[in-house]
Amino acid sequence: MPAPAPETFLSGRSGHVGPRRAVSLRAADALLDLELRLRRVPARLDRLAAEPPARRVLALCIYRPGSERVAAVARELAGSRHQVTLAFGSTGEEAGELREHTVADGLPGGKFQNLNTVLERLGAAGRLADWTVIVDDDVVLPERFLDRLIGVCERLGLALAQPAQALSSHAAWPVTRRRRGVLARDTRFVEIGPVTAIRGDAAAELVPFPELRFGWGLDLHWSALGREQGWRLGVLDALPVRHDEAPVAAGYAREEAVAEAQRFLAERPYLPSSQAHATLAVHRRL
Repeated sequence: MPAPAPETFLSGRSGHVGPRRAVSLRAADALLDLELRLRRVPARLDRLAAEPPARRVLALCIYRPGSERVAAVARELAGSRHQVTLAFGSTGEEAGELREHTVADGLPGGKFQNLNTVLERLGAAGRLADWTVIVDDDVVLPERFLDRLIGVCERLGLALAQPAQALSSHAAWPVTRRRRGVLARDTRFVEIGPVTAIRGDAAAELVPFPELRFGWGLDLHWSALGREQGWRLGVLDALPVRHDEAPVAAGYAREEAVAEAQRFLAERPYLPSSQAHATLAVHRRL
């Protein structure tokens, strides 16, 4: 099949937040956080977090040597009331404080190639989760993140979900940025990072992951599969994460990522990027 044109699967935006804009956008994020507290949204999220029974959660992360945020990510996820298995992989040597959670080190591939190696090391244990949560090593998670995430996802019946990205994050897809006065939204599209939550039935269809080094276009393929399967997708605005250390494609060649996506999507259904920006429903109260 002919390779799809890049404009059909690229967002059309870089999403990069420069240092000057970052200052004002961090201030705007702080005001939105204050507004959530004044509206007592955290208390509502905690009530939702207490509703589901204890779930089996598989938390996956590939981290790089010297990552300054991954230890905090591990601590936040491990503090959940759910039965959490932390399964981390390192692209270099394992970090001492993450030794008990690192199941593979010296990983040479891309994110999803490396995640597959981690899953192989886990064996059957990696296929029993009610939720699989994939987290990048350079993200900042809000408090009580995992409990609140699962509470909102289960209340809304989401199969694929992501926390919204903070205004100060590098985010190429505008639909994923947090919105004022909104707790969550139904969308057609959920990113493959920096944080992605996958319900167990959806994970059974999506795992093992395609052997992609860069992964561009994978989220659009997942969106098409979700539409075929009748899955509900969503962005959680009340749980914004900050992902602001490095712009998209900062560590690799954009041209290689585009070429890989063209090869991958030429043989698979995918949601055109023009449709990925849509919000299907807005939830201001839960």
